[in-house]
Amino acid sequence: MDDHRAQVEELLADYRRSREQLVSVQRDLAAVSGRASSPDGTVEATVGTGGKLVALELSEMAYRRHRPEQLAELIVRTVAAAAASAAEETYQALSAVLPTATDPAALVAGTADLQPSEYEISEYETVDLGQQPVRRRADDDEDNEQRESWLDSELINRRVR
Repeated sequence: MDDHRAQVEELLADYRRSREQLVSVQRDLAAVSGRASSPDGTVEATVGTGGKLVALELSEMAYRRHRPEQLAELIVRTVAAAAASAAEETYQALSAVLPTATDPAALVAGTADLQPSEYEISEYETVDLGQQPVRRRADDDEDNEQRESWLDSELINRRVR
């Protein structure tokens, strides 16, 4: 009987250790964040758990240096970089409790126990996105290099009218 009691006590102790480790990982995951700045420093983004945008800072120069389309693209790229940083932090937190052979990125993506053929889109498979408006890339704007700032030009045009 004492042998069974010792086994039960050992199992309970293992359970408590595992639970404490899980609580620690949950706290780490809840505190995950990522931060990134654009190469020119005009955009700073901070994301929280799951890549959720929690802060976005635009310097005053952002409006002067970039046309709206360029600024939007820069914001998207900067937020994506912050999200990648947060994802890496998530993977590190999870790897502490996962078996050695488990890829934390695949686990988070939901593909850990799947073969690539089960989740990859074949080259012949298409997705109908409907009619999408065609937008010119900001780089194709012919007068972009001639203007010091799109905002200054807009203000000048308003004053002239």
